[in-house]
Amino acid sequence: MEAAIAEPLMRVRNVELHPSLLNAPAIYDPDSKTALKALYQSYIDIAQKSSLPILLLTPTWRANFERVSAEPIMLQINLDAVQLLKGIRAEQGNQSVPIKIGGLVGCKNDAYDPSQCLSCDEAESFHQWQIDQLAEAKPDYLIAETLPSIEEATGIARAMAKTNLPYIISFVVNRQGYLLDGTNLINAIEKIDSIKQKQPTGYMVNCSYPTFICAEKQPKSLFKRLIGCQANASSLDHSELDESTELKTENIAEWGNEMVKLNQIHGIKILGGCCGTRKEHLEYIVREIFD
Repeated sequence: MEAAIAEPLMRVRNVELHPSLLNAPAIYDPDSKTALKALYQSYIDIAQKSSLPILLLTPTWRANFERVSAEPIMLQINLDAVQLLKGIRAEQGNQSVPIKIGGLVGCKNDAYDPSQCLSCDEAESFHQWQIDQLAEAKPDYLIAETLPSIEEATGIARAMAKTNLPYIISFVVNRQGYLLDGTNLINAIEKIDSIKQKQPTGYMVNCSYPTFICAEKQPKSLFKRLIGCQANASSLDHSELDESTELKTENIAEWGNEMVKLNQIHGIKILGGCCGTRKEHLEYIVREIFD
């Protein structure tokens, strides 16, 4: 999977993130769009060089109706974001390896504060507009990331299940391997898998250092459904990262070796990067697993 998108854009000259929509409006500004496409292309190049499929995500983590409706000129932003990635894919020409496009959704409020999360019913209603808009653009799959609470995650899953597209639910976890609301990972997965509609294709953890999964302490059954990790470059916990005024990262090899363990020992197939990661992080795990 891709590495960080929004966070490296902050460091690009002439690019500013939107105060509420973050990197989503970058698809409309010429300088920002050029920088955004270059980031995606750098990750595609790594995959193609190694003959590996890659999963890309639309830059729509904050493009829910409440935020988008405050900027009426951007009401089509989710559809346009999918089309941008489809255009990037088309530019690759004859593809020997798949490039899969995911329509990305995030929680309504602070991803690090589960007390701000929606109930299941509230979440299903709140997120349905964005999910339907993404689905209308026909991405290859839908994905919800950085979810700190089982309630909001379940509501999003119910909304995504209505589209009949494949979808992935990705949690943010603490150092003990629990969702930030205290829910055990395996229990969270079992609860969402019990919904009557279409189940997720699988589950992921993102925006957490790879060791936070506590893989050695988890039941083996977890890894039948936990299929991916898009990990932070820093081993600081979320409260520490929130208070930091500068980019925090661990040594790439330390990060990469933990990611390789998730794949080689526990069978996690989708590996990517979240905050603080760049193309060198992807290059490291590709080199260690396939060279």
